[in-house]
Amino acid sequence: MFTTGIVLAAGASRRLGQPKQLLPYRGTTLLDASLGTARDCGFGQLLVALGGAEDEVRRQVDLTGTEPVTVPGHGLGCGSSLSTAVTRVDPRADGVILLLGDQPGVGTDAVRGLLERAAHAPAGLCRYQDGPGHPLWFARSLFGELATLKGDKAAWKLLHSGRFEVAEHPVDRPVPRDVDTWDDYRALLAEPDPAAGR
Repeated sequence: MFTTGIVLAAGASRRLGQPKQLLPYRGTTLLDASLGTARDCGFGQLLVALGGAEDEVRRQVDLTGTEPVTVPGHGLGCGSSLSTAVTRVDPRADGVILLLGDQPGVGTDAVRGLLERAAHAPAGLCRYQDGPGHPLWFARSLFGELATLKGDKAAWKLLHSGRFEVAEHPVDRPVPRDVDTWDDYRALLAEPDPAAGR
């Protein structure tokens, strides 16, 4: 099966006041760490959606092995990132896995488990101990829907629409932390190295 990975990293980091993609994290940057996990998944294609602080990100983050996608409406929420990135998905792809550029605690085990569980379903998510979370899976049959998404939490609204099957992969740990605020960032830095669980 040919799978495209999409790392969402186009946010403007309004609550932080500086680009969260470039925050220091375990000897690299937050986005570098997330992209490292994405590369380890062995996707047939790896897209990274960029928008906020794109010039700085391109200068400071190692984008080797990825295809950067500029999101013109990046300030309008993740729906813009998805609707833009899906137009760049390889025609051979059976589906896409969505990852967040500010969530380095997601492991390759979660991605592989989700693919095994959801490969033949229209959509899928990870079910952690304390709720649902990324990575997410969308089959090619839903690409038309992804191309029309708008606003924040757009992918979740699609998953919760009740219009198609959503497979769930159980992951026996809490939802990995993502970074929206300085408190999130400090809490992330205080956590054990996520690489130990991969």
